[in-house]
Amino acid sequence: MQNERIRSDNLLNSVNGKVYNKTIVFVLLMANFTLAVDFSVLNVALPTIGKDVGFSLEHLQWIATVYSLCAAGFTLFFGRIADLFGRKRLFLIGITLLGLSSLAGGLAEEPVLLLIARASQGLATAIVTPAALSLMTTSFPEGPQRDRVLGWNGALMAAGFTTGAILGGILTSVLSWRWAFFINVFVAIAVILIAPFVLKESKLNYRPKVDFLGAITVTAGLLAIVYGFTTAGTTSWSDRSAWGSLIIGAVLLLMFWFTEKYTPQPLVPISILKQGNIVWGNFTGLLAFITETSLVFLLTLYLQDVLGYTPLSAGLSLTALGVGTIIGGVIGPRIINLIGAKHAIIVAFVVQAAATFPLVFLNVGSGWLILLLVVTFIGGVANLAAIVGFMVTATSGLPDHEQGLATGLATMSQQIGITMGIPIMSAIATARMNILGHQTKMTILSGISLAIVINTALCILTALLIALFLRSKSQDN
Repeated sequence: MQNERIRSDNLLNSVNGKVYNKTIVFVLLMANFTLAVDFSVLNVALPTIGKDVGFSLEHLQWIATVYSLCAAGFTLFFGRIADLFGRKRLFLIGITLLGLSSLAGGLAEEPVLLLIARASQGLATAIVTPAALSLMTTSFPEGPQRDRVLGWNGALMAAGFTTGAILGGILTSVLSWRWAFFINVFVAIAVILIAPFVLKESKLNYRPKVDFLGAITVTAGLLAIVYGFTTAGTTSWSDRSAWGSLIIGAVLLLMFWFTEKYTPQPLVPISILKQGNIVWGNFTGLLAFITETSLVFLLTLYLQDVLGYTPLSAGLSLTALGVGTIIGGVIGPRIINLIGAKHAIIVAFVVQAAATFPLVFLNVGSGWLILLLVVTFIGGVANLAAIVGFMVTATSGLPDHEQGLATGLATMSQQIGITMGIPIMSAIATARMNILGHQTKMTILSGISLAIVINTALCILTALLIALFLRSKSQDN
């Protein structure tokens, strides 16, 4: 009788534990999906927002730029702060900021208020994303279960980028662009009501000194780097302010390295930055996001400027890519289970390259759309498998008290990759167009084709570098 009661209690605890973990995962995934949607939801609506709020055409890009600056520039700092002072606390602060800034953005009637709201949304992303990811990684031990959760997260975040483009077009056409902000308010309220009861706090038993010099140099350096890339993308690579920002950013990051090397309690221990899985894992993430986000930009350019599609039609045409990313996020952990993260990354980039290269042959005829749908679906599956491999690699081998730092580095790689990809490929395509002369459908197509060739080459180069330099677990043992 006693044994039966013990077995019954164990079974009940097991069931309750599974339900509890599922609730945690649901809350964290919902938050990260919302932040991914935020990145792209306003892109289609920018011209309408400019007319309603009073932005001049040359200043319109700042609606996207201030978001990217804050999301990429502050993520490493807040990832480490989450380790030191509590991930649950930071997560709830970030979600609250997301709700308030979204409400302000939806109600904005002048440019300054809208830019402040977008900057606050970017700051909320920098707070929430590493906190949410570290809460995930510390809720599950290294292995298949954690890999599966990271796969779901990657799939939903990638789907969020695609969904954002489609949702932005629908909301702008049917309701108002303001609902792109207001939806976040309802999500934030739901998360705030549930999260305090399901998330556990995790922080150090002592209160360490904060490395303010390290925090200032790394944040300022990242802000300068992101600003340089976004300026180059919106003006040109001949812009002196773009190169000036990149040089200043590089100097500040070099100062950060020496600061961390000689500080007793560094923001980012140098020993972590020397670990192969951290370095090459984040390199993988950087290139995965550079190649895929820039490809989406190039294909959007093709669909609108060559085939003459509307923004909404162009967004809907990329749905196959979004479906592919969801499937890639689901099967990615299974592939990692079978062949390991290193080999999964290599295979994923090779398949992504094979799926990207046929896009070089796109032409002015709409009959090529079927090719586009098929290969972007395959490329989406492969890209998400690489992203899951990146997250597993970049967060493994570290204790729980450093998971905020690991996920902060991973989020930083993601945000910088998203920010860098478009200006790099835009510059390549534009340079080709300028060489050919006047902008016509054929010169635009030629520029896009060259950029796609470079995109394919980056995938192959990444696969080669990972094969040569990333050590697998079996090699480490």
